[in-house]
Formats: sequence, structure tokens, C-alpha cells
Amino acid sequence: QVQLVESGGGLVQAGGSLRLSCAASGSIFSIRAMGWYRQAPGKQRELVAFMTGVGRSNYVDSVKGRFTISRDNAKNTVSLQMNSLKPEDTAVYYCNAEIRPASGSWNDYWGQGTQVTVSS
Repeated sequence: QVQLVESGGGLVQAGGSLRLSCAASGSIFSIRAMGWYRQAPGKQRELVAFMTGVGRSNYVDSVKGRFTISRDNAKNTVSLQMNSLKPEDTAVYYCNAEIRPASGSWNDYWGQGTQVTVSS
């Protein structure tokens, strides 16, 4: 069974940094895009950043220049380095990946979510 397990997150002061990591495990045949979404209280979930299997990345405008996504295809991991954090970055962050299991078809998988809180 395919799973996404996140680590990182926590409480940080404005201007600080945090790093989120996500590892995909299970019987995986292939992974396409991997990325991060976030959902703040009372708001819709939004895409923060993603990276394709060939290394193309994209970011929501509000994090450009502050966040950096990276992935290790050999380890099936994706990370999000978050610098110059702002209180408006406070949200639950979710890892997402398009995965084809060893037996099955392509599907979207989600991590359990990790809280990021930025204090002013």
C-alpha cells in the first residue's frame, strides 16, 4: 500500500525557516509530480509548489523567492525549504504525489498533513 509520510513543521517566529520532508513508501512503480499544498483555517487548500519527475518546478506567487522545493527520485522524497516565513504562511501543509503503484493505475496520494505556525 502506498503511503506519504511527512516530517518537519512546527512553530517558528516570523523571518525564520523550516524544512518539510515527505517520503513515499510502498510498492511504487513510478511517480510523476510531487508537491506541497497548504490549508489555512477558513480557507481553501492551495498549491504551494510542485516538481515534475524531470525537475520542473512551479510555485504560488506568494512564496516565490522564499520557498524551494526539491526531490530525490531515487529515494521517492520531496522537501520544501521555507525561508523568510511570514504569519500568513501559517497553515497545515500536505504532501501530494501522483503515483502509479506496482499493481494499479495512476492516482493522487496525500500525506497526513503537518502544522506550520509562524508567530509575529
